Amino acid sequence: MSAEGGPGGEGAAGVLSSIRGARYFDLALAAVLVTAAALVPFLVPSGSGFLDDLTTAVAYVVMGLGLNIVVGFAGLLDLGYLAFFAIGAYTIGWFASPFYAQVNDEQGFALFVGGPAAALPGIHLNFVLILIIAVVLTALAGVLIGLPTLRLRGDYIAIVTLAFGEIIRVVAINGDEIVIGGYKLTNGRQGITPVDKIDLPFVERFTSLDLRPWYWTALALVLLVLFVNFRLRDSRLGRAWIALREDEVAAASMGVPLVKTKLLAYATGAAFGGMSGAFLGSYLNTVNADQFQFFFSIFILAMVILGGLGSIWGVVLGSVVLSLINTWLLPDVLNPIAQQSLNFDLTQLSFGIYGFLLVLMMVLRPQGLLPERRRKIELTEGVGGDATLVETRA
Repeated sequence: MSAEGGPGGEGAAGVLSSIRGARYFDLALAAVLVTAAALVPFLVPSGSGFLDDLTTAVAYVVMGLGLNIVVGFAGLLDLGYLAFFAIGAYTIGWFASPFYAQVNDEQGFALFVGGPAAALPGIHLNFVLILIIAVVLTALAGVLIGLPTLRLRGDYIAIVTLAFGEIIRVVAINGDEIVIGGYKLTNGRQGITPVDKIDLPFVERFTSLDLRPWYWTALALVLLVLFVNFRLRDSRLGRAWIALREDEVAAASMGVPLVKTKLLAYATGAAFGGMSGAFLGSYLNTVNADQFQFFFSIFILAMVILGGLGSIWGVVLGSVVLSLINTWLLPDVLNPIAQQSLNFDLTQLSFGIYGFLLVLMMVLRPQGLLPERRRKIELTEGVGGDATLVETRA
């Protein structure tokens, strides 16, 4: 018998498969990864550029996990995910900045906020309250984007979601001309700045010089979203999403409520995008319409595809890898080498590099870096079947 054979599987692959299938594998993996991730800030200076890039990457993980619910679990293509990022960012811009300076006779309004922000004009709410508001607003927006897609499939869903994202982008740019109750909706390309730093109970107000609290807050959001993702995946709703992804007609015939299932997928995924948007609005200290470009939706979608559609851990890995390629590897590591040797700005080819990576993944590993087991079986099912048939006929 060969080394690959045996009752336990095919060698190392069989052992790895059995380990991944163990009952507490996800829990043990989560404990190890969280512990390692929490210790990373102690290995680099508190204000280093790498920690800045890593904090952004962790925030993108939240968005990737949110989009994975829509695209990976439910199989609904969404090309307008930037809309939820924008709504979440503007939520913290509206409720944690001097933007609405006329409120309360220019005396300002503060709720559960201490320090200098409490005495400034405008509205200043605690970050936890803003997260809740962002979740509600983006979930409603997710339902709104889901309604026109209830009778659509495939490419038509992509067109509708793309249009929704473009609508939000245009509204953000021209929002300074939209006046509601005497107040502008947005500040257009001028942006809303400064945005309040995060102010959590029993914790000193965050600053731009010490990035460790920002990183740990983003990591806490990831843990919350991971918990919700795992619970949803194994729930009745999660199985309904997967059934919808596999075959919508068969799912409907088995009693899956299509309208409710689709709308819950859009609302849940949107809520996570809003949370990350609110965090990034405070972290970047500004909310500007130029941040919400179409390529951002493709960027987040590429994270999901790179990691593996439907794979929770795969999306985490894909989000971190692609984000660090964008913010650290290309501009800080490879670009200086290209400029010295070729006198060329490598960042101008960033989109081409992303495209090349996606093409490479689709050819060499279409299931993603860490594929979901069901998805991997789907892509490998029938491989070698034609060869077997030819041999049988021969």
